[in-house]
Amino acid sequence: MTAHRNTIIRGDCLTVLPQLAAGSVDFILTDPPYLVSYRPRDGRTVAGDGTASWLKPAFAEMYRVLKAHGYCFTFYGWPHADRFMEAFRAAGFRPVGHFSFPKRYTSSVGHVRCQHECAYLLAKGNPAKPRNPLSDVIQWKDYTANRFHPTQKPVSILLPIIETYSNADALVLDPFAGSGS
Repeated sequence: MTAHRNTIIRGDCLTVLPQLAAGSVDFILTDPPYLVSYRPRDGRTVAGDGTASWLKPAFAEMYRVLKAHGYCFTFYGWPHADRFMEAFRAAGFRPVGHFSFPKRYTSSVGHVRCQHECAYLLAKGNPAKPRNPLSDVIQWKDYTANRFHPTQKPVSILLPIIETYSNADALVLDPFAGSGS
């Protein structure tokens, strides 16, 4: 399958990713299921969130399609940080940054009030360091109200990540498109 710009390919990432050519993607920005069987107040669910069977194969495919010396920026579920890290490393990725996104609102309450998101910046090979690296703490200013997806991310936090860790003509992949932010 030829990678196309500004294209949404609907399907399971474990079916679609193997169809992409090795080394065809410049940058990956993704928000995979967190493995927490998430169920927001409105009752929606996130596909794949109750099992980790997809985790290692998906990150192995992401590593395969990412160009040499590229970045993968991925959100993850902190309750299973060990499983995510194991999948990252098994695929060949090396963590080079960790981000925290404090929010003005509480997304859930359990033992603590959950008011932040986490993400890793992963490297394949040795990508060039950006001219103006981002702070590892980025304020989550906009609230999406999760209208299109239970864990929808605001474009305002995604855009600086894309601008910092890829080029203007880059092919950016999100294998877990969710709301398509």
